[in-house]
Amino acid sequence: MLNFKHSALGVEVDLRRMGLSVSDQDHPLVLKAAEDMHQLEAGAIANPTEGRRVGHYWLRSPALAPDGLGAQIEADLQAMGDFARTVVEEGVFQTLLLLGIGGSALGPQLLVDALSTDDGLGFVTVDNTDPESMWRTLNGLDLSTTLVLVVSKSGSTAETRNALRMTQTAFERAGLNFPSNAVAVTVAGSKLDSEATENQWLARFPQYDWVGGRTSVCSAVGVLPAALLGFDSHAFLSGCAEMDAWCRESAWNPASAMAMAWYRNAQDGGRKNMVFLPYKDRLALMGRYLQQLIMESIGKTLEDGEEIHHFGLTVFGNKGSTDQHALVQQLREGEDDFFAAFVAVLDKQDDAVPVEGERTAGDYLLAMLLGTRKALTDAGRKSYTIVLDTVDARRLGALIALHERAVGVYASMLGINAYDQPGVEAGKRCAEDFLLAMDRYRSTGELQEGPDAELLGAWLAQD
Repeated sequence: MLNFKHSALGVEVDLRRMGLSVSDQDHPLVLKAAEDMHQLEAGAIANPTEGRRVGHYWLRSPALAPDGLGAQIEADLQAMGDFARTVVEEGVFQTLLLLGIGGSALGPQLLVDALSTDDGLGFVTVDNTDPESMWRTLNGLDLSTTLVLVVSKSGSTAETRNALRMTQTAFERAGLNFPSNAVAVTVAGSKLDSEATENQWLARFPQYDWVGGRTSVCSAVGVLPAALLGFDSHAFLSGCAEMDAWCRESAWNPASAMAMAWYRNAQDGGRKNMVFLPYKDRLALMGRYLQQLIMESIGKTLEDGEEIHHFGLTVFGNKGSTDQHALVQQLREGEDDFFAAFVAVLDKQDDAVPVEGERTAGDYLLAMLLGTRKALTDAGRKSYTIVLDTVDARRLGALIALHERAVGVYASMLGINAYDQPGVEAGKRCAEDFLLAMDRYRSTGELQEGPDAELLGAWLAQD
């Protein structure tokens, strides 16, 4: 089977243009990955680098969590729902300002972009340490009616800490009490948790050490903002759980078949790029979300303990049909170093206005997808297509869960750890070295020579 359809869930995964064969469903790597996924969900150590389990699947199916964690998950979900209802009913806050970076911001941003309604609070994020951008955001807010959600798993992420300090300064300048407007999402006992406790912030919610940032959207990172913004977080978690259950039915399932398609094309076929093209504006951020989920998980050095540089799987793309005008020329006639992932949405609720004869704008959108897919197929380019009945909380959850599972299966096939990020940590260590160099310059006036010192010197000269 190369085409999977779940009518009740409203999701179809069509892999017939990816060069797979029916015999791939019995490939030893598929069977190995099925066992690995079973062990991971049962609570095995899945991140040996940090000695941690990986339990984001438990967040939408608490009954599967080991060691009594399910009760904690359910209690935390209840507390988040109660808090969100109280905030909305009291009506004091009009805007939610989220401070975070990476998965701590991308998940909520995707939820907002895909599920935005007129209910709940307004939404703004600070997801970088660019001071100009931070002040532009803060100066545009009525801070007295702004609820600040600070999201940092470790509680010491530099970019989020910087955004917190600048936000606290903005509150101080406005003569406002920051703690009464502040909520923390972090691991219990972290620096952020301690600060929120000592200063009596409005609320604190736990992030679990067994949930990574790029898979944290089903935790307080995503569920709390969703509840505050009026989204159906229960439907979102249900969609994730339904996709998980579908993919547990057999070793050969939509996620494992997708992972095998990636393997055949990226490893055997040398196509190291994935062009993600959702033909729905509500899913425009999905490409960015998958960039982190896939590239941070798959771009690793070690394979079964041996140092072999995988080139990873580079994800790019924005949305169709916009990106047709930017990308398709090279995709069809340039180097065959990619495969495409199309997403079609069948919802015609807003498509009643004819724009040419009886044709609607939606007719054109689907025709553009089909035309681009056929043009690529005719040129020997590979692609697969995901079809959704509509874009709502349930289907968005299913779409995210499908790719999370595919990443886990694909990593198993490659023999790599999908759940650590040593390259990211290396970049942070190098950044700290440069910060120390700035400190030395400001105290001694000395700066080591070299290309890096040129840019450092140019920056420090602005002091």
